[in-house]
Amino acid sequence: MHKRLSILGGIAVASISIMSLTNAPKKALVDESTEKTYTQYCSSCHGEKVDAFVDRTWKHGKTKPELIATITNGYADLGMPSWKAALSAKEIEKLADLITEKLASVDQYKFANKPTSNVFKSEGMTVVLDTIVSGLESPWGFAQLPNKDYLVTDRAGTLYLVDQKQHKTAIKGTPAVMAKGQGGLLDVVLHPNYASNGWVYMSYSKFKTEGGQTVTATGIVRGKIKNNEWVESQDIFESLPYTKTFHHFGSRIAFDKQGYLFFSVGERGMEKVFPQETDNDNGKIHRLNDDGSIPKDNPFVGKDQAKFHHSIYSYGQRNPQGLTLNPSTGAIWETEHGPRGGDEINIIQAGKNYGWPTISYGINYDGKPITSISKKEGMEQPITYYLPSIAPSGLAFVDSDKYPAWKGNLMIGSLRFNYMNRVVIKNNKVVSQEKVLVNLGRMRNVKMGVDGYLYVGVENPGMVFRLRPQ
Repeated sequence: MHKRLSILGGIAVASISIMSLTNAPKKALVDESTEKTYTQYCSSCHGEKVDAFVDRTWKHGKTKPELIATITNGYADLGMPSWKAALSAKEIEKLADLITEKLASVDQYKFANKPTSNVFKSEGMTVVLDTIVSGLESPWGFAQLPNKDYLVTDRAGTLYLVDQKQHKTAIKGTPAVMAKGQGGLLDVVLHPNYASNGWVYMSYSKFKTEGGQTVTATGIVRGKIKNNEWVESQDIFESLPYTKTFHHFGSRIAFDKQGYLFFSVGERGMEKVFPQETDNDNGKIHRLNDDGSIPKDNPFVGKDQAKFHHSIYSYGQRNPQGLTLNPSTGAIWETEHGPRGGDEINIIQAGKNYGWPTISYGINYDGKPITSISKKEGMEQPITYYLPSIAPSGLAFVDSDKYPAWKGNLMIGSLRFNYMNRVVIKNNKVVSQEKVLVNLGRMRNVKMGVDGYLYVGVENPGMVFRLRPQ
């Protein structure tokens, strides 16, 4: 509708951001012709989905009269043309109605009240939050040991052993990390046979100096913990090529039922370079054997290594910060950050292309469209997507009888809106969603413990909580 997003309504919000199916606002009666008007006149500058366009700060107001005035008269000095010659007054009014309707999808996240107790109610469940550990910056990763103690990574660079009395002990000798931007010490998981072999796996932002500049990559390391020290350390993966960027490391790790190691690598903020090409490791989900070797049935094994990196399991990903095993099907599920809008839930399949940035339901942070299409043959569609985006991080299926009303549900942490998103799945489709633990904090991680309890980690202040059913 104009040449620069920052005009109609104002400057774009640079933070990331769902339509809750059960809590979605009621739709206004905006007819199909208005959607076509938006597509014809507005989408080239604002993106295919008006839901993503409205997620912003509105410089010139967002009431219906203010929207009508902006569309009608424009702001020529800022690049927003007047549309009164091309559109009738009725068409402009209907466009204002459409935008107003979509604004409700953002306003649903304006949670008014902070929690007043550690008791939270949801549909069919009431849970009490027990503090497991505090005094952290960002508890990025979490794993529970067989003896019920915990391993927690703090993004700042420390791996902690936490006992049942909230005492935390820093593990010495863990790899050096680049704790800058979105980098640091990230996920941690135990080998499926940890009780017998003691292997612990971590992801982290690996770094080195090239030509006098620091460059970074996503690294996967395994080691053992003895006498509170990290020993027998083995670097089993580093994403190539290294980049000068300090964000979109991906870094979630999950084992499947066959013992294969899956992990995510973000596209390092370089969507035009990496995700659609298989000659690099960035913007991908990878699969390895537990020792770091390549499984013989990986989808690109046997092809030219220069063109197809053999660890790649799927590609076309943006920044996946949720990765988990669906215990009922054995499939690996993933969530990834969109830009402004377009967060996705995907089921990861061998050799598949998930589209970024050729297809997307979001728009860029500066308000300009990334792509004009959201579907293309040969590229996978998400199970669902989020407009506005919630910034998903942390992902877990509830597989415990301790939560009868939640069993089988998918839980997603929201960094942007400070809550947990409960997703009801049937036959691999989303049937309903609910906002849980509203306003608890920037939810970095969601994980099931071996004790059958669900755990969440929040940032600033960094804490890990156990969700105890009441």
